[in-house]
Amino acid sequence: MDNTNQRKALINSEISLFLRGLIIGKVLTLMVIGGLLWWLLKPNLLSRNSINSSSNQNFNRVSNNESTNESTFQTVADVPPASFNYGGSTAWASIRQLVDSQIQSDRPELQLRYVNPVNGSPGSSSGIRMLLDGKLDFAQSSRPLTDEEKATAKERGFTLEQRQVGMDGIAVVVNPSLNVPGLTVEQLQQIYLGKITNWNQVGGPNLPITAFSQRPEDADTVIFPNNSDLKGQAFGSNVQYVYSATEAVRQLSKTPGGVYYASARSVVFQCSVKALPLGNTSGQLITPYQEPIVPSEQCPRQRNQLNTQAIKNGSYPMIANLFVIIKQNKGSEQQIGNAYANLLLTDQGQRAIEQAGFVGVR
Repeated sequence: MDNTNQRKALINSEISLFLRGLIIGKVLTLMVIGGLLWWLLKPNLLSRNSINSSSNQNFNRVSNNESTNESTFQTVADVPPASFNYGGSTAWASIRQLVDSQIQSDRPELQLRYVNPVNGSPGSSSGIRMLLDGKLDFAQSSRPLTDEEKATAKERGFTLEQRQVGMDGIAVVVNPSLNVPGLTVEQLQQIYLGKITNWNQVGGPNLPITAFSQRPEDADTVIFPNNSDLKGQAFGSNVQYVYSATEAVRQLSKTPGGVYYASARSVVFQCSVKALPLGNTSGQLITPYQEPIVPSEQCPRQRNQLNTQAIKNGSYPMIANLFVIIKQNKGSEQQIGNAYANLLLTDQGQRAIEQAGFVGVR
């Protein structure tokens, strides 16, 4: 029995060893086959991953292009390759310095030359007058066309189009020493009509008002809109006329009772004058600058900034729209006027207008 049992145990041990070897062999065989298959299929897998990666990159590239697909100076068609004369509003000075220089850098085939009037001061009115007289190819204006200007164009065989490209506010500035809470639009108009002559009539000190302005025929901005009952009213005898905003600011700095109105972009940043809050009523005064006001002694280290939000949402009571004035005569003047307006209305142009300190219209 003992020998039989020993024989059985030996057989069982050999069978167990054989089965274990067989299993290990199969596992090794499967591993070898799997490795061989992976090696054979590796190029296809890599190719597929490369295709997927390339597809994802292409998708991301398309998505990025779609998100940055903006109009630029380069995308504007029908820009005439020539030199042109333009002029007009002094409020546009920073646009001419910043935006127009960018246009001419990107479109060197277009050359622009600013022309001052021979007689009178530069401004919206004089620029439109020069356009009517054939001395400019297009004009820049910070006020809308008047009925008289439209009629003059019609008499001369063409029409004028005004294309809005931006917005600005009309700011009222005084000597920094003057203590007055602000003005309503009506009070400002009455000052320039000569009906309010002392600051104590509008909550200020007992001090005569000295009103400065450009001459109406050369005005850059207007405080009597076309639809106003006061349209065409003559200024009072108390008004002193200046050549430009620069001269007005210089006069205000040495005139305690002085006042002047102009493009907010032209005067809000100035150190030697103070901008006043303005409103349709005395209880709704809005500042043309971002509050709090920067005292003059802190300027120029720190300057007041334009209240673009109030101009954009219309809460500021006196807005000056910026227009390109185009001569519609089917000639080169019409072509360059349209091209210039289209350049300013691109995404790049609107961004540059805002960098120049104005509010875009898109």
